[in-house]
Amino acid sequence: MKFDNVLSEINGFGKFQVKLFLIQMLSRITLPCHFLLNNFMAAVPPHHCNISSLEDGGVFGNLTLHQKLLVSIPTKRDGTPSSCQMFAQPQYEYLSGWNNSKEASFVRCQNGWVYDNSTFKATLVTEWDLVCSRKGMNTATATIFFIGVMIGAPIFGFLSDRFGRRRLLLVSYISSLTFAILSAFSSSYIMFVIMRFFTGMCLSGISIISIALNVEWCSIERRTFSCVIISLDWSLGNWLLAGIAFFVRDWRMLIVVVTSPLILAIFCWRWLPESARWLVAKGKAEDAHHYIMECAEMNGRSKCITAITPNALLESVEAKTGDKKYTIVDLFRTRNIRKLAICSGIVWYGVAFTYYGISLNITGFGLNPFLTQFIFASIEVPMKIGVYFFLEKFGRRYCEMGALVSTGVCLFINIFISTDKWVARTIVGVLGKSLSEASFTIIFLYTTELYPTVVRQNGLGFTSFMARLGVSISPLIMLLEDVWQILPAATYCAVAVGCGLVTLLLPETLNTQLPEFIEDIEKPSCGTLDQLQTLCRELEGSWDVSRLVHLCFVDLEKASDCVPHGGVSGTSHQEEAQGKTQNTMEGLCLSVGLGLSFIQGAGGGKWGEGSLGVPGTATTVIRSWMSGGFLSQMADE
Repeated sequence: MKFDNVLSEINGFGKFQVKLFLIQMLSRITLPCHFLLNNFMAAVPPHHCNISSLEDGGVFGNLTLHQKLLVSIPTKRDGTPSSCQMFAQPQYEYLSGWNNSKEASFVRCQNGWVYDNSTFKATLVTEWDLVCSRKGMNTATATIFFIGVMIGAPIFGFLSDRFGRRRLLLVSYISSLTFAILSAFSSSYIMFVIMRFFTGMCLSGISIISIALNVEWCSIERRTFSCVIISLDWSLGNWLLAGIAFFVRDWRMLIVVVTSPLILAIFCWRWLPESARWLVAKGKAEDAHHYIMECAEMNGRSKCITAITPNALLESVEAKTGDKKYTIVDLFRTRNIRKLAICSGIVWYGVAFTYYGISLNITGFGLNPFLTQFIFASIEVPMKIGVYFFLEKFGRRYCEMGALVSTGVCLFINIFISTDKWVARTIVGVLGKSLSEASFTIIFLYTTELYPTVVRQNGLGFTSFMARLGVSISPLIMLLEDVWQILPAATYCAVAVGCGLVTLLLPETLNTQLPEFIEDIEKPSCGTLDQLQTLCRELEGSWDVSRLVHLCFVDLEKASDCVPHGGVSGTSHQEEAQGKTQNTMEGLCLSVGLGLSFIQGAGGGKWGEGSLGVPGTATTVIRSWMSGGFLSQMADE
């Protein structure tokens, strides 16, 4: 029996899974707080040169502050004081309205800057004067943090595939808390960026391990729903960040407050289960059976798995894996999984590059940063609810492609909306942000379904590495506006559309069993009997005929891969195989043909009512087909 069948029997989304999600929510809500922390921690308040050096003990000292700024600092085109320049000498003629700035000499700020503290009490910018010629150092704080996330992803992915999900989660909790607190009390810029690097590296463990652990405990029919529920943790964290940042305006205390939920997560870790799917894949059948029984008892299904014993699980594992150890290199050894890894890595790069390009530029929409953050968080919830229904109807591949390409379209439209029309820019920007968030929600679920259990964490680690590579570069793209004003937006748009189209090269995973081993990807399994039996049960309700037709074509393709090939050579074995193949194709085509007749006769009606006029006819046909032995013939080959 497949592990997905076991999960279905013990209720793949019951009290056990709810407990798992709630415990992990404590740690997951800290992720958006840290990943988007630079919106507030590194905010750049209005500033101008410190003009105390122009004090001459005479006329200048008797001027009002407004007059001092007028004679000391040149103005920009919009009438605001320059942020990085000052006059070499006071220009007293400005007091009489005479402007001869062409003859005045400008110099860089001599004694630092004066900052407007009305919005933020203290930020990284005000702490270490990260403005003007040093503004790149401010942007670099986000880049260095995400480089840490990028490096940590494959490390924690490899370690959690080797030593388990649960153990590595505790390591991630403790190390993330430690380095975050150390960064909050950094005494220098260098110390701060080093601590942020390690904070990002450890937080990546929470990010990739928690999503895999949650998905691995959910059955096929509840996998989409569970992933959407899990993704709401991110929206909750976004709301939390907006509220905390509004009340805590000092960057040091802000880091401490947004990290504090990890203390509770460490305390609740003792109730976290290990992934039974991982234990089975590693041959630890006794431990897997313990957690499966615990899940069954909590979900009220303990009588359903009396036939499943540790020995049966162990024999299944030994037959397939033995003592083989998997690493990230295994993602590139064979053809199909290599294609999967490369394409999914490109898509992840585009998703993260675009998402953080929008999220880390909340000041670009003309609104208060706290309000913008709150709006961005609020729009995510209805979008994720919509994602659930779209995923069930259209599948993962087309939804991911549509969300990412649509994000690029929104960015393209915003290029042509002037900055003074902040309402229109905000509406289009929020729509683009919500679509970008939808693409992130989908890709997490999609990736966990694509990779086999034995390398799932390695796969998530690799794709997360690619994503953080995109995130590391994303903040630096904003510096390109000094070259051409629309270049950053054009870059984000091109990457979103290009990477979205790459999604079409990936296989669909809707309603498929999670692959357990690399061989499941390289040589598709012929045993689709369980899938069709499940489908027949579903067809007793009102399921669209097109879904069955789709599955039949999938099985048709698998049948051609599973039976022996080699043409007609005259041998009896090949002739027999050819005959079985023909019978299989005829059976599949019969189901497809009946399905098409239903569509044609009933206008796309539901199974059980249509032109044949006999309730449940289609279901009967499929059951007859299965009893005819076509699938068993393939299995025998």
